[in-house]
Amino acid sequence: MNYFETISSEQNIRPEQVEAVLKLFDEGSTVPFIARYRKEATGELDEVAITAIRDRHEKLVELEKRREAIIASLQERELLTDELRGKIEKAGTMTTLEDIYLPFRPKRKTRASIAAEKGLSPLADEILAQTELQVSELAAKYLSENVPNVEEALKGASDIIAERVSEDMDTRSHVRRIFARSGVLRSARAKIKEDELEKSEAAEKYRDWFEWSEPVAKAPSHRVLALLRGEREGCLSIDVAPLDDEPIVIMKRNFIKGSGESSRLVGKAIEDGYKRLLKPSMETELRNALKKKADGEAIRVFAQNVKEVLMSPPMGAKRVIAIDPGLRTGCKLVCLGGGGELLHHEVIQPHQSTGARMAAANRMRELTDKFNPEAIAIGNGTAGRETEQFVKELKLPEMIHIVSVNESGASVYSASEAARREFPEEDVTVRGAVSIGRRLMDPLAELIKIDPKSIGVGQYQHDVDQKELKRSLDDVVAQCVNAVGVEVNTASPELLSYVSGLNSKVALSIIKTREELGGFKSRVQLKKVPHLGAKTFEQAAGFLRIRGGDDPLDASAVHPERYNLVGKMASDIKCSIADLINDEGLRSRIEISKFVTDDVGIPTLRDIMSELAKPGRDPRAVFEAAAFDESIKDITDLKVGVVLQGIVTNVTAFGAFVDLGVHQDGLVHVSKISDKYITEPGSVLHAGQQVKVAVIDIDIKRRRISLSMKSGDLNIQ
Repeated sequence: MNYFETISSEQNIRPEQVEAVLKLFDEGSTVPFIARYRKEATGELDEVAITAIRDRHEKLVELEKRREAIIASLQERELLTDELRGKIEKAGTMTTLEDIYLPFRPKRKTRASIAAEKGLSPLADEILAQTELQVSELAAKYLSENVPNVEEALKGASDIIAERVSEDMDTRSHVRRIFARSGVLRSARAKIKEDELEKSEAAEKYRDWFEWSEPVAKAPSHRVLALLRGEREGCLSIDVAPLDDEPIVIMKRNFIKGSGESSRLVGKAIEDGYKRLLKPSMETELRNALKKKADGEAIRVFAQNVKEVLMSPPMGAKRVIAIDPGLRTGCKLVCLGGGGELLHHEVIQPHQSTGARMAAANRMRELTDKFNPEAIAIGNGTAGRETEQFVKELKLPEMIHIVSVNESGASVYSASEAARREFPEEDVTVRGAVSIGRRLMDPLAELIKIDPKSIGVGQYQHDVDQKELKRSLDDVVAQCVNAVGVEVNTASPELLSYVSGLNSKVALSIIKTREELGGFKSRVQLKKVPHLGAKTFEQAAGFLRIRGGDDPLDASAVHPERYNLVGKMASDIKCSIADLINDEGLRSRIEISKFVTDDVGIPTLRDIMSELAKPGRDPRAVFEAAAFDESIKDITDLKVGVVLQGIVTNVTAFGAFVDLGVHQDGLVHVSKISDKYITEPGSVLHAGQQVKVAVIDIDIKRRRISLSMKSGDLNIQ
């Protein structure tokens, strides 16, 4: 199969670009490496295009393996003809391939196969020919010990016809198109005792879909997943099919040749074949297709949200006091150094008695004087707003930032192997507070330690294909890590394991060697790391940073394979590499076109010049603390019409959830996001974005808050 041409035509890129990408994959290259350091080879394809080529190539390889398996099976059973082989070899999709194979696939006994064993296949052929002869006359010739009468013969022949029609390749293709075009997705109350359903929590969750229908072609992914979940939980029953008999009409038009007795019998067999065999098969296919499409959309949205969260602006290496709020058990407090190291921890009780609150206030002032923090990070969970208000009332120096930090997944980290390895002597409460503080310093470095599914930005994440979800999230995490770069002398093993070319085993080996050397002084020293061979070094080196090392280029994204090229640039204008980095005037004298070679083109040279201007530049935005309305701490404090600042916590296909600081996110439905019509919330909003919203409805009982970002609503106070 010509993979290059197929992928090229599907993705609208040149065949040579596809060939170059697949060759680089064969050589062991990763997506981040190809996108960053092999731009000339690929024609500057980005990570999205490269990943798409990888994924499509894998699907085509799967198709080819299935094709070979089918041919081998048919050959073994002596069923393969030249005509059949030709059809199989031309099949361009898995669906077409399986349609061709269906009549020949080994299967359990069916009504048709039992009839065929009784010798009734020739009778089915004669009836399908639809001659003027009476069907009883035709059937009489096939009576035997196993077929005692005409009725039994005609019934068996009809079963054979029904199966043949339902397995006919052209028929299946035509009916499949009808289902996709005219299919209706319907849901209804499941057939369980009504009083049971009324008492269950699902009564509220699925009530809107007890009598629901909409065209399959228009069903949004989030609703498909919701309905399927309702069915799985036993609350809904779902049907997916056209409402009329168009498929039967089309099938009869294709198979019925006259109006005689045999034609009428064929018509009845067609109806039976459709209702008993083809319709259930097409429903299953369509449901699977809907699920696959919905999974893909949900995974795409989830991955984009994870990317936005991971790429949230870092405050940087600051001294931080982090507080994990609590009411009954108190607030766990930790003091962290600029590198995230734990210096001190204890529990304070600002939400107990007046005396305890005063003691907590005095202790906070003492710790502030002792550790001189530049920021105080407060988890946004239970008692988060109350704790934030308590800290603000202390009137600490203005230069100390007080920041609410999303603590989703902190408890997951605190009980993880990574947390136990970092803090073997501390309990989960200390580890959770440390995670909150470190998230403020560097969200990417800290969140990388937990499963992305625990970050709290998914849409039906437990309902989608888990293998596809993991792969997509792994791709996103790797993309973020490699886009930012990793300081090799301080990185955790979790962070290092996502660097291009590395894995957890090599990451641990790097850390062990780092400890033995007292820190790496140059990228060249990485070659001393066990299990880090030449190919791994090639893939990883450009994404690993060594600041303050022997070579100033080691702190940049310039790949070691281009160090000599940079050295030549410097020597041409008679200066050092350090001078070239520090002096914009010197860099302006370089004519990059003079350094073009067979394997180094203008794209790479531009990247090098960009890195020389800002070595190791962090692509993330500048940190900016968000502030909630201090008078609003609970959903009961809200009023319809009030306009508030909020932070987007999750973007879905149907809207965006916004944190208002009341322990319950509000929803901005897609129809309320913009004055202009939009279909994609992610085109306007992203996780972590600060927004202004108006409260348009409050349901305290169900703890639901409806919000709007439309200008008309924002102007009404």
